[in-house]
Amino acid sequence: MDHSLLRDCPATVIPAGQPVTLPAGTAVEVAQSLGGSVTVRTAAGLFRIAPADVDAIGGWTAAPADAPAPGSAGTGPAAEFSEAAVWAALKTCFDPEIPVNIVDLGLVYDLAIEPLPSGRQSVEMKMTLTAPGCGMGPVIAEDARQKVAALPGVETARVHIVWDPVWNPRMISAAGRLALGLE
Repeated sequence: MDHSLLRDCPATVIPAGQPVTLPAGTAVEVAQSLGGSVTVRTAAGLFRIAPADVDAIGGWTAAPADAPAPGSAGTGPAAEFSEAAVWAALKTCFDPEIPVNIVDLGLVYDLAIEPLPSGRQSVEMKMTLTAPGCGMGPVIAEDARQKVAALPGVETARVHIVWDPVWNPRMISAAGRLALGLE
């Protein structure tokens, strides 16, 4: 293993989605680092470490390409709300086992933006998962919700997990197919 945890670290079991605490000293290998979260492999299996806790991975720092650049999703101080900013934020959300964002995987089925009397926006998304039994669904949906809710001008953000239509690999975008080596 490449690294060890410097402190007890909250994590999520992949693919079950159960929260656990990995003890300090646990040997970990970084398997994927996208969208701010890190997928680590340990002797006990795969785990997702949230962005707030990646500092627990001793001797590891995210490469600049691993984390979204400030303002890249329309979150800079001068940024204004736009539908493009919402899509950009969603493109920073990843399934912890697949190195393609949820938009290019074809998981986001619908995006509805409603202006509110406050002048801010309500954003509702419908998304699915690659498999109905995926325990990581609530984790991925919450990651998407948080990133959209953090955009300037957003008052509320909701994500609804839906199963119709059923996801299939043909829904992956050309960019996603290229990233996965399918084209």
